[in-house]
Amino acid sequence: MTKLILLAALASMSATAQDLPARSNWAVARSGDQVFAFYGLGQGKTYADIAHDVHAYDLKSQQWRKAGAIPVDQGRLASVALTVAGKVYLIGGYTVSAKGEEVSTPEVFRYAPDTGRFDIETTMPVPVDDTVAMPWRDRWIVLVSGWHDKGNVADVQIYDTQTRQWANGTPWPGKPVFGHAGGLAQDRMVLCDGVTSSKGPEGKNQFAISKECWEGGLDPAQPGRISWRQLPPHPGAPLYRAGAVGDGQRVVFAGGSSRAYNYNGIGYDKLPAEPSAAVFSFANGAWHAHKPLPEAGMDFRGLIPVEGGYALFGGMRSGQRVSGNVIYFKVE
Repeated sequence: MTKLILLAALASMSATAQDLPARSNWAVARSGDQVFAFYGLGQGKTYADIAHDVHAYDLKSQQWRKAGAIPVDQGRLASVALTVAGKVYLIGGYTVSAKGEEVSTPEVFRYAPDTGRFDIETTMPVPVDDTVAMPWRDRWIVLVSGWHDKGNVADVQIYDTQTRQWANGTPWPGKPVFGHAGGLAQDRMVLCDGVTSSKGPEGKNQFAISKECWEGGLDPAQPGRISWRQLPPHPGAPLYRAGAVGDGQRVVFAGGSSRAYNYNGIGYDKLPAEPSAAVFSFANGAWHAHKPLPEAGMDFRGLIPVEGGYALFGGMRSGQRVSGNVIYFKVE
């Protein structure tokens, strides 16, 4: 009965839930029976609406609470959070100035859920935002591609949480991207889509959705050695800022947008981006399409396994509306 109540609560949670702010681009991680949501963009969708606080959802009590503030002067977007060996890590992101200047940040914070304390765990050799970060074997953190200040990078950066040392992995073999999505299951990571960047005739960045998917095999005996192979495209349109996670023997993807956009939800082509309801997975060497989300959503920085299903926290809905909803779904 408790599980049924929890599932109903997740499925019906709305932006009117007490103490739950409407936020997009939340970096989310689960630790035990709590889901922590860091940073995020508020409803105004300007640089002044980028937060630097933490909210926590208790899966048992089904209550949200404010869980502290991140010790930074400015809020950040495109950060990512994950849990390794019971510890929560908050990685990177970028700041936005009043003039619109964006700077990638290098810090990797370690967050203590019981006290709300943040400590600097390390700094990235190459500061990236809009990267994919994956926990591996409850020891390593694997960062793949992403944006660094002025352009995308092909770097694969692997952090050993036991030795607190960084290593370089075999570089991303495709065209470097940001806002891609992926997960790691059974020593194999699957990553897709995102946005490529190239210089136009006037030296300005030109952005385009990528249709590439890649699988990378990892070896714990040689953590930096990655065996890459290109996969066929996944079902449906390529996506930007979808949610994804490795779970058991499969990697699940959900939501996102088929238009590359700036943080306010307006495309780099000046057209508004709209969310997708797509759900698909990669398992047993093949792509699988699933029942669509109950509500289309985009601008996610993670997908959380919850009680036999998955949850997307916050994000944007149709019309670039910043939401406080939790989209809960199951993969049959």
